[in-house]
Amino acid sequence: MKLYNTLTKRKEEFEPLHDAKVGMYVCGVTVYDDCHLGHARSAIVFDILRRWLTARGYRVTYVRNFTDIDDKILARAAKEGRAWQEIAETYIAAYRREMARLGVARPDIEPRATDHIPQMIKMIAGLLEKGVAYCINGDVYYHVAAFPSYGQLAGRKEEELLAGARVEVDPRKKHPMDFALWKSAHPSEPGWQSPWGFGRPGWHIECSAMAIHYLGATFDIHGGGKDLIFPHHENEIAQSCAYTGHSFARYWIHNGFVTVDEEKMSKSLGNFFTIKAMFEQSTCPEPVTAETLRYFLLSTHYRSDLNFSLQGLSEAKAALDNLYNLLQRLEEPGSEQARHDSALGPTLKEFVNRYQDAMDDDLGTPRALAELQRVRGMLNTMLEGLSTSSRQIALEQLKKAGHPLGLFTVATKDWVFRALEFRDRSSRPDVETVTDQWIADQVEARQRAREQKDFATADRIRQRLAEHGIVLEDRPDGTTRWKR
Repeated sequence: MKLYNTLTKRKEEFEPLHDAKVGMYVCGVTVYDDCHLGHARSAIVFDILRRWLTARGYRVTYVRNFTDIDDKILARAAKEGRAWQEIAETYIAAYRREMARLGVARPDIEPRATDHIPQMIKMIAGLLEKGVAYCINGDVYYHVAAFPSYGQLAGRKEEELLAGARVEVDPRKKHPMDFALWKSAHPSEPGWQSPWGFGRPGWHIECSAMAIHYLGATFDIHGGGKDLIFPHHENEIAQSCAYTGHSFARYWIHNGFVTVDEEKMSKSLGNFFTIKAMFEQSTCPEPVTAETLRYFLLSTHYRSDLNFSLQGLSEAKAALDNLYNLLQRLEEPGSEQARHDSALGPTLKEFVNRYQDAMDDDLGTPRALAELQRVRGMLNTMLEGLSTSSRQIALEQLKKAGHPLGLFTVATKDWVFRALEFRDRSSRPDVETVTDQWIADQVEARQRAREQKDFATADRIRQRLAEHGIVLEDRPDGTTRWKR
């Protein structure tokens, strides 16, 4: 298995520090607003990395934090006249709710910054003792000149970093690139007592302290969006290595942006689509499901920027419809002749090998999806000559391949390209009252009508089912398949 390491700027064979155990830390969200599609992409990328590592036999400890104290949180609280803790709790709950909608499993550990202030204070004190940090009137700064390798992750020289950096302007700093480890606060502001006075931690120290606390001085994978490469992750490396005397994360994994009209999706630009809006149809002309979004996002390699478009969602819808149609057909009884059974084994073996090669090559999800579609076409041509047992084998193999991608989680009979699983169903009470048994009875009544050449009745039954969102497909052998 190979992963692209931002630190070395090349794909590297993945070799964990401790045999089959993998420690992975991913920077989470600052909880002051609803999450958008850019956040969804990052969460899904690292959900899939965790799933694939697990599928390959590794035991993963996955840590993803919440930044629950920040200037943006305080500004939101002041604007709404609410406590900052209430703002943080509101959007932590919202984030977890949206991740559940997306099928993203919760990490093993979800630390909050405010629960780890002692660890941060200890780390800052250690950096001061080592002479790589300095204190000015209650503010503590890291001195980047004390870390000769500063800039290695971004791969840029100091003057280039200064030209495009988000640096904190403070004339008291020894160097413009020096960054805050601790910020003094007025007694009326949120804060904690420290050896340097009342205040709160800087943003960068949070993740270093929590990663080291849960995964140790050196661990395997550190991830996040590529906007975090500099200054956040660069600063994490500098302060962590100086504090522990060891290397920090061994593999740095970064996902690309989601763009709108080729511009990065962000709250500051106001060009973002929230996950909530996607599901609740306030943004898109047709409802969206979790797997639609997943397929759309995975169709572009995680390191590349992805331009959001309704056309892309529509194509993801069609691609998944085709796959679910195959799954439904594989669940049906097979042929007694079974003339294609002997060819199934080699077909599936080739598929598994090509799919695994794609995923092992830096999570090549576009290639993996292409392999699913390729084997779909092959199985469709073989289907009428496959026995029931062979169909079951093929079905299980496809679902196994879908699991690391978060696909095929919906029963085929329930597969609808509408967000019925998440949206308010009160707007479609008819969907709630229709049972599988009622549908089967209607299909049987229609079949009898067709046999008696009562086509008017058969058409009325088809129309009644259609009004309830049920689609019928008459097969060449005289039977009828239905789906919601």
